Amino acid sequence: MLKLIVFDCDGVLFDSREANRSYYNDLLAAFGCGPMTEDQLHYAHCHNVSDSVACIFKAHPHVDLKAVHRHRENLDYTPYLSSMVMEPDLVGFLEIVKEHFHLAISTNRTTTMAPLLETFGLTGYFELVVTSIDIAMPKPAPDALFKIFDHFRCAPGQTIFIGDSEVDRQHTVNAGVDLIAFRNRQLDARYHVESFMEILDLAPFAQVRP
Repeated sequence: MLKLIVFDCDGVLFDSREANRSYYNDLLAAFGCGPMTEDQLHYAHCHNVSDSVACIFKAHPHVDLKAVHRHRENLDYTPYLSSMVMEPDLVGFLEIVKEHFHLAISTNRTTTMAPLLETFGLTGYFELVVTSIDIAMPKPAPDALFKIFDHFRCAPGQTIFIGDSEVDRQHTVNAGVDLIAFRNRQLDARYHVESFMEILDLAPFAQVRP
């Protein structure tokens, strides 16, 4: 029986592409570089900030990556929060499922996760949030899910993950967890949905329905 729902952040809880675009383009501009490509934006959407910086600045070998990281550590993320778009039925879904399941987040975000949840009033819904700085290896490694299993004393078979990327798919495969692919029909997943409320119609959620 399902006991635990784990959510990805970017592309699931929020449409964050424009926020990511602005953030990384501002980093590039600070070092005299032009904006990133769509492929770089796609990479940054799925990966942690350290790997994303390395990928994006690979085209600018004259830039010292240590200097980039020092700059970003002092860069206030707050202005970028206004570009984040929360899924419209997310809160309604959380209100329903919080009474039946443990809720957690596994994300490759780092220090931006807490202020993001606070800004949108979501902090109280999630019992555990695991970011890429909380474990040895970020997604797609299974470390974050293993940490979540231990916290809730739940097995992989009692868990489902909601994600939208190939990194999320690999994350779930590596941990033995079923995946709900959110707005990505191309992903090899047990379930596919276009909205949160559709999830309630899936077989593992039968206990929620009257």
